[in-house]
Amino acid sequence: MKYRKLFAVVLVLIPGLLALLTAQTPKVTPVEIELLTHTEIYDAIHNQGKTTVLIFNGGTEQRGPHAVLGGHTFIAREMAAGIARKLGNALVAPVLPFSITTVESSMPGGVTLTPDLYKRVNEAVVESMVTNGFKDIVLMGDHGGGQQELADLAAVLERRLATKNVHVYFCGDVYEKSDKEFDGYLKSKGLPASTHGGIPDTSELLALQPATGLWVRDFYKTTAGDPVLAAGQKADPKVRLLNNGIKGDPRPSTPELGKIYIDMRTRNAVMQIQTMIAAKRKPAR
Repeated sequence: MKYRKLFAVVLVLIPGLLALLTAQTPKVTPVEIELLTHTEIYDAIHNQGKTTVLIFNGGTEQRGPHAVLGGHTFIAREMAAGIARKLGNALVAPVLPFSITTVESSMPGGVTLTPDLYKRVNEAVVESMVTNGFKDIVLMGDHGGGQQELADLAAVLERRLATKNVHVYFCGDVYEKSDKEFDGYLKSKGLPASTHGGIPDTSELLALQPATGLWVRDFYKTTAGDPVLAAGQKADPKVRLLNNGIKGDPRPSTPELGKIYIDMRTRNAVMQIQTMIAAKRKPAR
């Protein structure tokens, strides 16, 4: 009888405890435009001061036999949201899943855009964001192909839109500066350099992938790639290349390394974006 009463009391208390825990859990408002309604976006722009929008380009290309082809897009989605939250006044446009890359029948699945089409697609997205009401528009890319095209496009659109009090920027530090910084970190730890499908790419995906582990196959731990040659160094003709899509070595990859790299990229992006916008939005004297 005593246990029945205790059980009854627990049953009465559980709903209240759950309600209390739910009330104490802060609700995270999405920063991704595709997860918001048009009324929420209007309120964010006109009442909350979120007048900056990030246009982050992903990509669909082979990443070696161990990683899924959507890696650039998945990384860009997660990073863009993190950067926007750090900025505090930004939303994220739908991430573009295509870039300028190489498509090969021996490693199928990739999608590439011509440089001109890539620029025109990004230009169309910028124009949409202007109509939506954003004032500071940032172009970014997770893939090496397209970086220069985005930089050139930002310069052209900046000249066109500045008279309308709209500014367009290219954030290159999220890619090139961060790559160099992380390469230096890997070297300091005695880890091999990578240019494609190696430690940086694989570690990022390990850090960001769902708990189900859908993005990286476990055999990355035993899958080597072709070595990255130093500038001016020629490949040894006696060594047969693997040609498996990996330049570097993914085997030392870890989620912890991925988090370090993501933190570097996020910090560099936020700093550059804030600096660029501040330079354009100097208060009148």
